[in-house]
Amino acid sequence: MPVQMTLSRIIISEINEQQVIYLQEIDGDRTFPILIGIFEATSIDRRVKDHQSPRPLTHDLVVSAVEQLGAELDSVVISELRDHTYYAKLRVRQDGDLIEIDSRPSDAIAVAVSCNPQLPIYVSEEVLEDVLEE
Repeated sequence: MPVQMTLSRIIISEINEQQVIYLQEIDGDRTFPILIGIFEATSIDRRVKDHQSPRPLTHDLVVSAVEQLGAELDSVVISELRDHTYYAKLRVRQDGDLIEIDSRPSDAIAVAVSCNPQLPIYVSEEVLEDVLEE
């Protein structure tokens, strides 16, 4: 059963290639970091701080395209940790079906925070157990 998480922290460093976001369990104490790129970190940070761009950014474009095609963004699930790499699914509802689209967690979370209201973010229990063992 996936565990609902919240984006609790974004660390953007001008001197490091990798940026860090932290997800924290909503109904618990578990938290863990995910390393992401500067573009995704900046996009997430801008949306969390409610900075609007005069033109749509990539993640805004994804949201708009899904909606224009008559589907509804549902949620994000970080479903797997393999070889120190996280795998996520962007979940979309269309015509009563739930479609899971393979995604990098950073892109899925950037899409999640670009929605109004923000999409829920889930992490599989297996991923939480694996990441907290390391």
